[in-house]
Amino acid sequence: QVQLVESGGGLVQPGGSLRLSCAASGSINSISVMAWYRQAPGKERELVALINSAGGTNYADSVKGRFTISRDNPKNTGYLQMNSLKPEDTAIYYCNAWIRTTSYWGKGTLVTVSS
Repeated sequence: QVQLVESGGGLVQPGGSLRLSCAASGSINSISVMAWYRQAPGKERELVALINSAGGTNYADSVKGRFTISRDNPKNTGYLQMNSLKPEDTAIYYCNAWIRTTSYWGKGTLVTVSS
C-alpha cells in the first residue's frame, strides 16, 4: 500500500508564496512521475505540473513562470513552489504519483489566496 500526504497549504495574500510538499510512503520501488493537480470550487480537477524520474517537467500555461515542481528521489518527496499567487490559484491541491502502472492520490491540501 502506498500513501501520499500533502502539506504546506494555507491562506496567503495575492502576490505571496507557498511551498507544498508531498511525502510518499509504503511499498515504493520507484516513482516514475509525480504531479500536482488542483480543483477549484465548481471546476474540474486540472493538471498543474508534473515531473518525471529524469527531472523533466511540464506546466499548465496558467502557472508557467510562477510555479516550480521538484522532487527528492531518495526521500520519495515532491514539492511545488508557488510564487506570485493569484486569487484564481485558490483550490485544493492534490499530489499524484505513478508507481509502476498504478496511480496514487493524496487527500489534498487547501490553498486560499485572498486579501
